[in-house]
Parts: sequence; structure tokens; C-alpha cells
Amino acid sequence: MNQTQTQPAAPSPAGPFEPKIVGFLCNWCSYAGADKAGAAQMSYPPNIRIVRAMCSGRVDAQFVMQAFRDGADGVLILACHGGDCHYQEGNYRATARHRLLLRLLRQLGIDEARCRFDYVSAGEGEKFVRVVNETVEAVRALGPLNGHGRRTM
Repeated sequence: MNQTQTQPAAPSPAGPFEPKIVGFLCNWCSYAGADKAGAAQMSYPPNIRIVRAMCSGRVDAQFVMQAFRDGADGVLILACHGGDCHYQEGNYRATARHRLLLRLLRQLGIDEARCRFDYVSAGEGEKFVRVVNETVEAVRALGPLNGHGRRTM
């Protein structure tokens, strides 16, 4: 073999697609719910990487878009239930921002099922596990963001 030729790459074991999910969790409720699930040793897929936000109302659309640019296949935003926000109305702002974010994602051709918004309180460890499982399954069914690898925006 001369120096200009290269050997073919070794085959890689593909295996099933495992989505990468970024979760933005409210510090006071949703993060505490995740902590409760962990303390109770409830298992959930390791696909989620948690970002602790002081309030879901502080989760900006730019954070979500950056997560997708950095290789996330899905995003999960978890907030306090209505009336339970430590900052009075942060969860209502987060709900409104999520609706706008879904419109932006549609314009970019990104399925809105890749960005889920839900409410989890500090005492809802079981719900946290259920929401994470549902999100991972939904994104897994969609496949990688661009169908075969990472998408750049």
C-alpha cells in the first residue's frame, strides 16, 4: 500500500440509537423532584443531562437552540406547577416561551416533539421518572435530529 492510500476504517458496532436529551429543571420543584427520584433509587434512562435553572422562567430559547446545536436530539423543560413558582410567575412565562419556541422549531424543520415542557413538583419523583422515560422514547422514535447524525444550525 503506498502512502496516499489509507486503510478502511474498522467497522463500528452501530447498535440502537440512543438519544441525547438536555433537561432544564427548575431548582425549587423539578430539580427537587429529580433528587427525590434519585434518593428513592428510581431508575430512568441515562440519556438525560440535567441543567439546573433557578426558575423555568429563566430558560431562554437561545439555551434550547444551543442544546440542539451542541448535539442534543431532544430537550425537556420542567417547571413548577401553576401557582407554586417561587418567583410568582416564572412558570407562566416559561409556558408562554415554550409555545413561541415550538413555532421557531417548526420553522426550522425540527419536530416539536423534540422539545417537551411539563410540570414536576418536589414531591413528584415518580412523575419525573415517567416524563423522562416518555421523552426518551418519543425522541428515540424520531431518530437522530437530522436522520443520520448531528445537525448544525
